[in-house]
Parts: sequence; structure tokens; C-alpha cells
Amino acid sequence: MEKENATALTEFILVGLTQQPEWKMPLFLVFLLIYLLTVMGNLGLVAIIWRDPHLYSPMYLFLGNLAFVDAWLSTTVTPKMLVNLLTEKNVISLTECKIQFFSFVVSVTTECFLLTAMAYDRYVAICKPLLYPVIMTNTLCIRLLVLSLIGGFLHSTLHECFLFRLTFCNSNIIHHFYCDIMPLLKISCTEPSLNYLIIFIFSGSIQAFTIGTVLASYTFVLITILKKKSAKGIRKAFSTCGAHLLSVSLYFGSLLFMYLLPSSAQSDDQVMMDSLFYTVIIPLLNPIIYSLRNKQVIDSVTKIFKRNI
Repeated sequence: MEKENATALTEFILVGLTQQPEWKMPLFLVFLLIYLLTVMGNLGLVAIIWRDPHLYSPMYLFLGNLAFVDAWLSTTVTPKMLVNLLTEKNVISLTECKIQFFSFVVSVTTECFLLTAMAYDRYVAICKPLLYPVIMTNTLCIRLLVLSLIGGFLHSTLHECFLFRLTFCNSNIIHHFYCDIMPLLKISCTEPSLNYLIIFIFSGSIQAFTIGTVLASYTFVLITILKKKSAKGIRKAFSTCGAHLLSVSLYFGSLLFMYLLPSSAQSDDQVMMDSLFYTVIIPLLNPIIYSLRNKQVIDSVTKIFKRNI
């Protein structure tokens, strides 16, 4: 009866990264710089791939889309965090919260599928090099990209629909720097067991499928590399998939670390730090990783600079 008579809350307070005023401005400047570098780096990589015909191949098609999704993910989370660092009341409406959560899940899920598609691309390139042009056709690449995006939207829509069943009437304090499902479930007046079940089934299945496919792809890649007798062939194979393997390790490693540990074993601050790594830091690192470890991208950047000087 008490819950029925309680007033439904329509605004929340995001606790954010710090409550200490003296730290807010330094953190604002640091994360503003990170955000600008992230957007410029990722969209710059998209522009380089778009402008250079030599980069019109499946690997760079996936890479360009991954860079766009990284910029999208960072833009979903960071601007609101920056605003909250400058204001005393870190308020977000229920509607804004749901929109941010929807965009966040779309970008994170799409990135999972893109990284999986890229792992499959590297598997075909190294394990079946002669069949690569036949298997990795433009049609297949476009289908994989479209399916990645559709998968992201469907997954997000599913969680968003179940989010609408929740009511908030007691606490409006979200212990996070953006609207994520777990902190919302903790303060919900509605019994959240169904939401937890949906997360376990669908998010767990997506992580199991994507991580399993990546591991299987790189297991075959490793076996093929070890069969090569020439040191030059081994170096070429490692350079071909090294950047992607590093990116996959960082991204899925942080997700596994965050979701495999029981929630009771993680403090709110630890959860925020884990989230900060894969929503802010990894989108910053990806264009650096793929640019510095990729000779074709470096050559393309050099040509563009020489052309404009």
C-alpha cells in the first residue's frame, strides 16, 4: 500500500566520479581533453579510410565502423559527465536517463559484434588466404555490419522495454556517472528479478557468443601461425592481427572483469572505474592502437599531410 501511494520519481541525481569540489575542475579538464582526442581520433580514422581507395577492403570497412561506434559510445557518456562536473546538482530526468541507456546499450552491443566480425575476418585472412576474396565479399561485409547494428538495436530495445516496467519512488540517487541498468535496478520500487533474468539470458548469451567466436577464431589463427616455418610469415601474421587482438583483449577483458565478479563483491566506486575504462579510455586507445600498428594507415596519413603541405 505504501508503494502504491508513493509519488513516482521523474528525476535522478548522478553521483558522478567525485563529490569533492576541488577535484571537479581538474577532472573536467582531463576528461574534456580525452573526449576531444577520442572524437577527433576516431572520426579522423573514419575520414582517412573514406578518402583513401587503398583502404577499401573488409578489414578497414570494419575498422571505420568500429571507430564510428567508439565516437558514438564516448559521446553518449562523456558530455553529460562533463556537465555534471561543472554543476552542483547532477540532475538527469527519467526520459534523458532512458535515452542515454538506450544509446549506451546499442553502441556497446554493436561494438561487441563488430569486434567478432573483425576476428572472423582475420581468421579467413590468415587461415584461408587464397579463399579470402571469395569468402569476404562486399555483400558479406555489409551484411555483417548491418546485422551488428540490428543486433545492437534489438538488444537495447529489449532492455528498454523491460526498463519501462520499473517505478522509482524511494531513492533517486544513482551511484554512477551515467544511466546504467544495474544502478537503476538497485533503486527501483518494482521487483527487479525479471530484469535481472533478462540481463543474464540475453547479455550473457551475447557475451558468450562474441567471446567464444573471437577465441575460436584466434585459436585457429594461432595454430596456423605456429605451422608457418618462415619467421617472416610469422611476423606478417602477427602484424596483421596484433592490433585487433590488443583491442579485443582490452574491451572484452574489462567487460569480463566487470560482469563475472558478483555484484556484492564490487563497490560502487569499483564499478564506476571499470565502466570508465571501457566507455571512455578504450574509445580513446582504439584509434591509437590501430594507427600506430598499421603501416597502411600510417602511409595514408603521411600522404594526406604531404598533399596538404
